[in-house]
Amino acid sequence: MAIDLGNYLTENFTRSEQLSRSENTVPEENLSREEHFSHLAKKHPCFSGEAHMKFGRMHLPVSPACNIQCNFCVRSLNQTEERPGVTQKILSPDEAVDTVEKALSLCPEITVVGIAGPGDTLASSASLDTFSKVHGRFPEMILCLSTNGLRLEENVERMVDVGVQTISVTVNAVDPDILSQLVGWVAWHGKSYSGQEGAEILIQAQLRGIRKAAASGLLVKCNAVLVPSINDDHIEEIAKAVSEAGAASLNIIPLIPQGKLSHIPAPSCAELNRARLTAERYLPVFRHCKHCRADACGIPGKNIELSALLYSQQVENTFSHG
Repeated sequence: MAIDLGNYLTENFTRSEQLSRSENTVPEENLSREEHFSHLAKKHPCFSGEAHMKFGRMHLPVSPACNIQCNFCVRSLNQTEERPGVTQKILSPDEAVDTVEKALSLCPEITVVGIAGPGDTLASSASLDTFSKVHGRFPEMILCLSTNGLRLEENVERMVDVGVQTISVTVNAVDPDILSQLVGWVAWHGKSYSGQEGAEILIQAQLRGIRKAAASGLLVKCNAVLVPSINDDHIEEIAKAVSEAGAASLNIIPLIPQGKLSHIPAPSCAELNRARLTAERYLPVFRHCKHCRADACGIPGKNIELSALLYSQQVENTFSHG
């Protein structure tokens, strides 16, 4: 049976915590860590199945560059494809703040402002500069950051400072031999690494970053792209490793066959369900992912998508392949 993260966290308070609190009487700043996480998850449509149907989220496309090359990733500027790595344009931090204001007028149910590309959010300072401005104007918003985790550890303090509360870290393998089949290169401290060497650098950076983020009070979800014949028998090891590092949930995403992995078919529903059931032995699994664009906006569970109304101006060719 699927486990909803918000309900899971609520149900796993200690009995003494539950008995000592009256419902709806405790100020948010006085909530326990578990209660705070439950509160966030229940308002975050990408962390909770319940919230997925009730609340909105928007992604600000402010991060053009990336510091790794996944073999299934093809980033693009267009108005038609419904997948990660795609946006109509790249926003500046100031443009992003104005876009949030416009989005809230279109969809007052938005509770989450996220940044999920089209490149990696921590490959440049653009994302955290944007979050600083958004948090100053809209302090009630949950700020969420998605990253490959390569530079997560070094950025945790500033993430907390600018108001980030939830993060998603994509971890596609914790075995360098497997990950080297999924990642072409890793840019690390001014050098490019490939093969198992690059994979090992990325894995260790991801796990260090997850541990530090969780210890710093961030609610961490991990994503894993399920790639048949490469990591489909490795999901249990991923789930175990990220859970031990401090992740609160896992989102297993089916491969979109493209790029260098265009020859590999997407996993079947049975393969995807089997992977999710395996991972659920270790932590809750989010099952409602929509493969959102980097400029998505709306209530995902109701298929309300408003990005076309936000970006009606002519598309600008400002994309960088980093």
